[in-house]
Amino acid sequence: MVYKVIGLMSGSSLDGLDIAFVQLEEIRGQWTYQVLHADCITYTDEWANSLKHVAQLSVPDFLRLHTAYGRYLGEAVNQFIADKNIEHQVQFIATHGHTVFHEPQHNTTGQIGDGASIAAITGLPVISDLRALDIALGGQGAPIVPIGDKLLFGQYDYLLNIGGIANITVKNGDGIIAYDVCPANQVLNTLAQRTGKTMDEGGEIAASGTMLTGVLADLNNDAYYTQSAPKSLSNEAAIQIAFPALLESEHAVNDMLHTMVLHIAEQVANAVRQYPTGKEQSMMLVTGGGAFNTFLVEKLQQALDGLNVQVTVPDADTIMYKEAIVMALIGALRWREETNVLASVTGASRDSIGGALWMGHSY
Repeated sequence: MVYKVIGLMSGSSLDGLDIAFVQLEEIRGQWTYQVLHADCITYTDEWANSLKHVAQLSVPDFLRLHTAYGRYLGEAVNQFIADKNIEHQVQFIATHGHTVFHEPQHNTTGQIGDGASIAAITGLPVISDLRALDIALGGQGAPIVPIGDKLLFGQYDYLLNIGGIANITVKNGDGIIAYDVCPANQVLNTLAQRTGKTMDEGGEIAASGTMLTGVLADLNNDAYYTQSAPKSLSNEAAIQIAFPALLESEHAVNDMLHTMVLHIAEQVANAVRQYPTGKEQSMMLVTGGGAFNTFLVEKLQQALDGLNVQVTVPDADTIMYKEAIVMALIGALRWREETNVLASVTGASRDSIGGALWMGHSY
């Protein structure tokens, strides 16, 4: 079977909306993908600020933003379809939305971007609320990308995504372990913005700094790192790991960036130590915006050299749009009514077929 799907992803780093038009093909249980078109729509300052502060809104204002953001997503998809000249080619849309609240301990998570509004604006079927059922079943609701790691990227032992939060998938025999490792780009970007830049391009600012030994020790001693998987970080919890050691300190920005890069590399190496593959040589695929940070990738490889893990940075489309690609796959599995969230990863009581379906057209 062949599916042509648009996957939408908005991450905690708030760099923009990722849109990927993906052709997925399943033959006798084997899945392959091809990115036909993709784009990242940079958020305006107004949208970035609104998404950053959603949790502070009153209930009426929250619901209005949920609807408005859904309509924004629908309009962005319509523009994408027109720009790429792919009218009548898209079978359905799978949208992650933007996470604004995450308390799995209370069986609650929230991703705004009303699926009904997207369906109404585009006239296409929309699959949304991808994490909700797993949360209801007692899971972390995160990470949900490992189903894509299993079905689309099976040749790698470790799959690291460095977005606003770094998360890892580990192939452990026939099973899969995955969890949020540590804060990443949302802290790096916040620090870089103090220099007037939106991000530390290539890690150039970090490379010019030196390690803050005491700060690094404080970061590595956070209680989150003593918890066992499955576990996940909300955006707020991720930022709190960086307080007050980094974000409330008076250290030079380049030194803080350098130290945060080392912290990320050390925590990823700790994850590999905790879950070794037993192979002489293991492979790690690195995606997400952090894969473009050459200084971070360099320090990551150095941290993994003694663990016999080789880092692979793939093509730009896979780096930038892997999560949107996997959202398309999760949508296709939901369309087929097949498991798309793994309990072994999230800690839920069972695997699930997550996602609400909104039909954008009548029959």
